[in-house]
Amino acid sequence: MELVVRVPRRGGGAREALLIQGPAGWGECSPLPGYPCSYERARAAAEEAAFAGWPAPVRATVAVNALVATVEEAVAAAAAGYRCLKVKDPHLVAAVRDAVGPRIALRLDANGAWGVDEAVDAISRLAPYDLEYVEQPVASLDDLGRVRRRVNTPIAADECVRTVDDARRLDADLLVLKVQPLGGVRAALTIAEAAGVPAVVTSMMETSVGLAAGLALAAALPELPFACGLGTATALAADVVTDPLAPADGRLAVRRPVPDPALLDRYRVAAA
Repeated sequence: MELVVRVPRRGGGAREALLIQGPAGWGECSPLPGYPCSYERARAAAEEAAFAGWPAPVRATVAVNALVATVEEAVAAAAAGYRCLKVKDPHLVAAVRDAVGPRIALRLDANGAWGVDEAVDAISRLAPYDLEYVEQPVASLDDLGRVRRRVNTPIAADECVRTVDDARRLDADLLVLKVQPLGGVRAALTIAEAAGVPAVVTSMMETSVGLAAGLALAAALPELPFACGLGTATALAADVVTDPLAPADGRLAVRRPVPDPALLDRYRVAAA
């Protein structure tokens, strides 16, 4: 069975997803507008979830970070048990570090917005705030290596790695994995192995059906030294399951919630 749902997001807007049900369960295909993710790979990830299932987990819980946009959100997240915070505004780094202290890990995602010299300058200026890493400071794989060789802060790759060949060329300290852009949990595990660096699993703001695939990937990785970006169910104002994959004390229990028929009916998009 296949159906399209549209669930509301907090702050306005909605998240649309194609859900596929098969003998192994439910899968989600929901490329995020503006983010590099082919429909074919997203669909392959959903079909893997529905028809093949996922590898067995090697851990029962996964630590997750909190994405914060203000100092107040950072303080609240630390009080709620998160031990890792992520910001996207470099101007927020100093204030967040001052507010939460040195015991909370802090990372920055630049989304490939900088040039090489700009990235080196920005990362060097932020060095006193002990960033855990900077994610995708520049857009290309080659430029990522150029930045890494000029700074001391660890550098993570995200959008510039989509294939095993990309992973083998990687010159970075970490690799960010998202299930849908990589074509499924097994494909992501293969890419992580080829890269040979620690991996961090993150979401694309999916429903809990899609988040479950990311959680399965994080649970199956041989090593998982960093918190993952999978605590995003709270970004949605609703979900298609009655028990969303919401963190407790900064961690997610490894499980696979099942869509509720009433919620599927409520958020289902009528066929044209």
